[in-house]
Amino acid sequence: MTITTRSPSLSSTSNPNAPAASPTTKDSLGATTLPSPMASTKEYVDLVGGYYDAGDNIKFGLPMAFTVTMLSWGVIEYGEQLATAGEYTHALEAIKWGTDYFIKAHPHPNVFWAQVGDGATDHYCWQRPEDMTTSRQAYKIDENNPGSDVAGETAAAMAAAAIVFSRTNPHYSHLFEFGDKHRGKYDESIKEAKGYYSSVSGYKDELLWAAMWLYKSSGREEYLKYVLENGKNFGGITWGINEFSWDVKYAGLQILVSMLRVEEQPKEQKSIIEAYRAKAEHYLCGCLNKNKNNLTNLKRTPGGLLYTRKWNNLQYVSTAAFLLTVYSDQLQASNQRLTCHQHEVGPQEMLTFAKSQVDYILGDNPMAMSYLVGFGPRYPQRVHHRGASIESIKTNGGFIGCTQGYDNWYARLDPNPNVLMGGVVGGPNEKDEFHDERSNYMQTEACTYNTAPLVGVFAKLSQN
Repeated sequence: MTITTRSPSLSSTSNPNAPAASPTTKDSLGATTLPSPMASTKEYVDLVGGYYDAGDNIKFGLPMAFTVTMLSWGVIEYGEQLATAGEYTHALEAIKWGTDYFIKAHPHPNVFWAQVGDGATDHYCWQRPEDMTTSRQAYKIDENNPGSDVAGETAAAMAAAAIVFSRTNPHYSHLFEFGDKHRGKYDESIKEAKGYYSSVSGYKDELLWAAMWLYKSSGREEYLKYVLENGKNFGGITWGINEFSWDVKYAGLQILVSMLRVEEQPKEQKSIIEAYRAKAEHYLCGCLNKNKNNLTNLKRTPGGLLYTRKWNNLQYVSTAAFLLTVYSDQLQASNQRLTCHQHEVGPQEMLTFAKSQVDYILGDNPMAMSYLVGFGPRYPQRVHHRGASIESIKTNGGFIGCTQGYDNWYARLDPNPNVLMGGVVGGPNEKDEFHDERSNYMQTEACTYNTAPLVGVFAKLSQN
């Protein structure tokens, strides 16, 4: 089902981590809306707030929720360091901006509005959010149109945020129960998500991931029981994964379970936790190039960057750096070492490698390019991002139409007039090459879920 939404105007530079998208374009956050041609009646739902995924003007629920989960996890682990750096309040504001939106998007126990806008119409236009004329249709999941993956990830985000804010909220348990009872992939219910954020891994990883965060947040044993009893059938202790992303949650889940105190668990649960830990360490050893089967080790560029795939590779680097950092702290606190094939790795070695990936992102690479926009003497100037690539309404108050943005701004060779401060772009290719072109969206588009995992890592390294 689709319903039109009402959205506020936003400054084109108000969200440094705002979404970007593909080669085509989108419209922006318009102040006026029209009834959806697919809706039987004119109906509006208040979905003001939230985040775009990248350089476009669409609110995709799955990557948005993962962004909030990772921001929250970073604050949980490194809140003191963030406070010392003067960024703790900023981090909480960023999390709350997302969770406030999720609460609006979940008006009933079995309803969640999982997307606003669609890629087909959005990518046809290149406009600032203030000028947006594209569709603001909203797409929901419900009992008849399930979406266990997006429900699970949003439940995880709300549960993680609840730990940050030291409060409980019934919304996240409702979402988990809804997603578990009415199982199905959200992109089968919301066809408009396919091709943009398809749920390739399915929904079982999100259900386990959500249950684990619910356990951490509430302490209720039924959630831990869910994680352990479904570990085998849902892939938690059978999948050895070499990526952690908005789509694939297994590695993060396995790390979380590995951090449980085994000695405090009943005997029958210890073996399952150890199985989770074995898969977690398989991922970590793969990052460190120390698995016995070289095919399960992550590839690296000649310059030493972890390399997963050509489209937005830095998202996988940032999540790997986060998990390596968190687990190194876990090993340090428990006076343990990581055991890989014929290798033992200490916590400092793990942290050093994580730092090498961060250093690469910040400019210690063959291109001498910082892939964190706004940091260092040289960073991408032509980020694939609508708001950043067009003059602010404070400078140019005239309306910029759908295709006018392509004609007058997208094709320009000049640097963007606005700096997308804090955005992490897709990054270099497998040869460490990077082409700073606005049309090169595989490399120059910045995404919220690229930056979010690095917030905690930066905080840790700033005090290390």
